[in-house]
Amino acid sequence: AVRLAEKGTSGEIRIHIDAVCDGNPVQRAEQVFFALGMDKTALRNGVLIYLACESKVFAVIGDKGINDVVPEHFWEDVTAMMGAEFRAGRFTEGLSQGVLMVGEKLQAFFPYQKDDVNEQPDEISFGK
Repeated sequence: AVRLAEKGTSGEIRIHIDAVCDGNPVQRAEQVFFALGMDKTALRNGVLIYLACESKVFAVIGDKGINDVVPEHFWEDVTAMMGAEFRAGRFTEGLSQGVLMVGEKLQAFFPYQKDDVNEQPDEISFGK
């Protein structure tokens, strides 16, 4: 889903999975975002989808470039859709749909250019 979502954009999407989140998932997502160097993309258009499976929490955060251009409630819409899928037991579908929703916005605001470089790995990262 990440490769498909990034196909038409210069934006970068990462997924990070922890087993447990001891605090606020948004704050943990921010820590991971910076630890992965996602704030270092040329256009500041990185997006992190953070999940803590055992804690059953998640967050979706974007860097300044994407935050400045998406509609006001975009991140809430993404997390609401993902949350509904997760509550229904459709974890893979919720995650994939979330990635694709983010990818659509990245494509709209940061279309692929022929000199674009994949600045972040597409693989899922794992933490604590």
